[in-house]
Amino acid sequence: MARRGAGTLVLLLEAPVPEALPDLLRADGVLFDLDGVLTPTAEVHMRAWKLVFDEVFERWGLTPPYSDADYFDYVDGKKRYDGVASLLHSRNVEIPWGAVDDPPEAETICGIGNRKNAAFAASLRAEGIAPFPGSLALVEKLAAAGIPIGVVSSSKNAEEVLGAAGIRSYFRVVVDGVVAEREGLASKPAADMFRAGADALGVDPATSVAVEDATSGAASASAAGFGAVVGVDRGTGADALRAAGATVVVTDLDAFLTDSAPAEAPRRSDSEETA
Repeated sequence: MARRGAGTLVLLLEAPVPEALPDLLRADGVLFDLDGVLTPTAEVHMRAWKLVFDEVFERWGLTPPYSDADYFDYVDGKKRYDGVASLLHSRNVEIPWGAVDDPPEAETICGIGNRKNAAFAASLRAEGIAPFPGSLALVEKLAAAGIPIGVVSSSKNAEEVLGAAGIRSYFRVVVDGVVAEREGLASKPAADMFRAGADALGVDPATSVAVEDATSGAASASAAGFGAVVGVDRGTGADALRAAGATVVVTDLDAFLTDSAPAEAPRRSDSEETA
């Protein structure tokens, strides 16, 4: 905007308008992903996957080499074995699926997945884990206000991680990889897991909020019909999260702790709801 004054053209720079955040205190319920949203375990997962896939790629002569981009494109947010299959498929590799009790050294989808889980568990036991400070503060705020909250995670380690981080008691429900396997729920980005989380929490997705850091998770929550999908950009990229279905993107959940934090969560119209 420009304004003339005393013969001089004065440029008035308008400050960018921040994205309107949904009011979590007015939501029927809030469902959080775990790794990368509540705890920095996404970094532990990334290191474990890299350790395993670097060895597999080198031994099998696969190119191009495994990279962080592969993690975000093919593994992040998915159930463990689905992530292995997706990544190997990207290199035109097909191997037997195997069984969930395959030993870590087995050259099967399940064997490689179990190899990664052993590396993750060893790291978790050695280093421990603590929640992101902003995430913990928000969880405490929602719990104090009586807002129903739960966790929807593809990880089979969710209960262990929540316990290690000291935050399990805050969440009324946990729909994780163990539950998904038991109940036959399709992996994210399918709607199944977030829809099951809303059902378990007893809330309507259309008037609830999902919080995710992975594109597959944002797509899952969007497909499940959540009224607002908060993307937490820990490295995935804001544009990628929005393209997957996030209605707003933040870099940390402490954005919801400021006095200016939000207006009412957006509600979908009937024409926008996903079946």
